[in-house]
Amino acid sequence: MSDLLSPVWAQPELRPVFSLTQWESVLGQARRAGLMGRLAQHHLDHGWMSEVPARPRLYLEGALRQVDRLHHELRWEIDCIRRALAPLGVPFVLLKGAAYFAAELPPRRGRLFGDIDIMVRREHLPQVEGALFRAGWISDERDAYNQRYYREWMHEIPPMRHVQRGTVIDVHHTITPPTSRMCVDGDALRERIVTVDERRDVYVLAPVDMVLHSAVHLFQEGEFERGLRDLLDLNDLVCHFKALEPDFWHQLIARAHALALQTPLHHALFHLERLFGTRAPASLQDEVKALQPPWWQHRLMSVLLSAALRPVHPSCRLPGEGLARWLLYVRSHALRMPMTLLLPHLVRKAWMQRFPKKTPEVNPAAGV
Repeated sequence: MSDLLSPVWAQPELRPVFSLTQWESVLGQARRAGLMGRLAQHHLDHGWMSEVPARPRLYLEGALRQVDRLHHELRWEIDCIRRALAPLGVPFVLLKGAAYFAAELPPRRGRLFGDIDIMVRREHLPQVEGALFRAGWISDERDAYNQRYYREWMHEIPPMRHVQRGTVIDVHHTITPPTSRMCVDGDALRERIVTVDERRDVYVLAPVDMVLHSAVHLFQEGEFERGLRDLLDLNDLVCHFKALEPDFWHQLIARAHALALQTPLHHALFHLERLFGTRAPASLQDEVKALQPPWWQHRLMSVLLSAALRPVHPSCRLPGEGLARWLLYVRSHALRMPMTLLLPHLVRKAWMQRFPKKTPEVNPAAGV
């Protein structure tokens, strides 16, 4: 019942030694956590691939080929988005995985990518949605309530899927819902964006904002199936930026206070130290401690998150782990919406899961 993945990056210079039985568990945990490519890249970077037994090595090499293909596709998709939005003259900001890739940051190495997240000004959403629609992306969301849920209460419009390639774009106007207890002004983020390409038309968040966004996404969204991957991304970002910026820790803590994101940063720093040994300098420990929420909340969240950040795999399942994830899921909704919106929303979601709408069958012979 042990997490075999976290120790790999807790001591990154130490070659992991697993039995064949352990390799089966490690590969299963890595696949469920979205870390198969990262695990393979880690072994490749350190020259350990030849030491891996033949059968596990086949899986790792296959993961590297998948990563290479997805990175090629992501580069193409970012260029397609840029061409689609170019006539508008509207700058867009890449978020999360796409940002790590475009800015060539450490989390990109071996990372698998799913949806592409971008951020634009809220007043530009109709123009951007129209331009993406003309380029082949359409919304799959047909339910009127869900459309209202996204457009009025959330920080993004409904996801848009390309009709041919199947790629999905999430278009945001900020990083937290307007109804959230941690409502972040998108304009405050855009004031500090930095360009990442020679044309100066593709942007990413400033380093400290990127770290805070990663923390908010992990600890507010309530989806922890790949929480360990997201925490490892955070660890890579922190280690990379602190090496580049001597004043990084001061900037990060000050920015967390400015954006009222002290709590997610606290959770991030607590679990980065717990799992990977990454911590702020000793001279800043009082400032780090000041980020901490009330003691009971810290204690409860540390227990829940310690369980939820484990890979979702039978080889490392703990008693109560499912309950911890469910409680964090409920908490995420309570953070994002006030009770007057939350309770009707959850009731409706439960009803729709129990009695889903049936999609009407289309008779091909009837024509359009």
